[in-house]
Amino acid sequence: MTHPHSRHPNFDSLREQAVTLRRAGLSRRQIRDRLHIYNNDILNRLLEGEPPPDWTRRPRAKDDLRARARELRLQGWTYDRIQLELGCSKSSISLWVRDLPKPDRRDSVEQAKLAGRKRWDHELAVRDEERRRTKTAAANEIGTMTDRELFMTGVALYWAEGTKDKPYARRENVIFINSDPGVVRVYLEWLDLLDVPRDRVRFRVMIHETADVAAAEQYWSTFVGVDVSALQPTTLKKHNPKTVRKNIGDAYRGCLVIRVLKSAELYRRIEGWWSGMVVEAERRTA
Repeated sequence: MTHPHSRHPNFDSLREQAVTLRRAGLSRRQIRDRLHIYNNDILNRLLEGEPPPDWTRRPRAKDDLRARARELRLQGWTYDRIQLELGCSKSSISLWVRDLPKPDRRDSVEQAKLAGRKRWDHELAVRDEERRRTKTAAANEIGTMTDRELFMTGVALYWAEGTKDKPYARRENVIFINSDPGVVRVYLEWLDLLDVPRDRVRFRVMIHETADVAAAEQYWSTFVGVDVSALQPTTLKKHNPKTVRKNIGDAYRGCLVIRVLKSAELYRRIEGWWSGMVVEAERRTA
């Protein structure tokens, strides 16, 4: 006898088989192919009341997005606003909320604001890509750096960031301070070019007292290839509660102070090299 809810003969037998396969963990497609049931209406009735196996369900993150999309739709949000908020495709949003009532039509002011935001987001993405291309092209223009190029770079770098001797305060010591790992890398390569022994180089971290001091010490010690215990005592900058620090977060590691011991002679040479570069620059403009 044909089941009253099916046009397919032997419905009860097929349902028993379908349920058994479903509970064994098979997907709808696997059951369809196993039983040769290619009519979706009949397959739906065969599996009525049987939940899908866990492995066929969407990842939890997707479920969370779906739930949030439905929540926003019930609040009257449009597809465009939900897409901007969640970063999902409109096609996914449409599938998730298609059974919900449509929101009232936006007023022209809100619509103009949303359109402006979308245009600005697109413009920012275009600018970011232009920046990336320009920087990549510029980096490729450098090519292989010669010893002389590194020498000149190091002199200018030290004169910009290193300590200088003053007539009223004799400071003929080579001390360099910087927070940029790239600058530190170039400077250390420059010291190697000048044959400065590493056993005459000392490192010290300088950082705000409210930062993660231990993490900064570990970062810089690893970066320059020494043990944390080899660092000189860290200098902590006092925090002024009246100021708002912007150099915060995991990326903030303070500054690295690099001191060369017994460096008075080296300092004098650096000052002389820089003076020579200035004279040459003046000659070029004469």
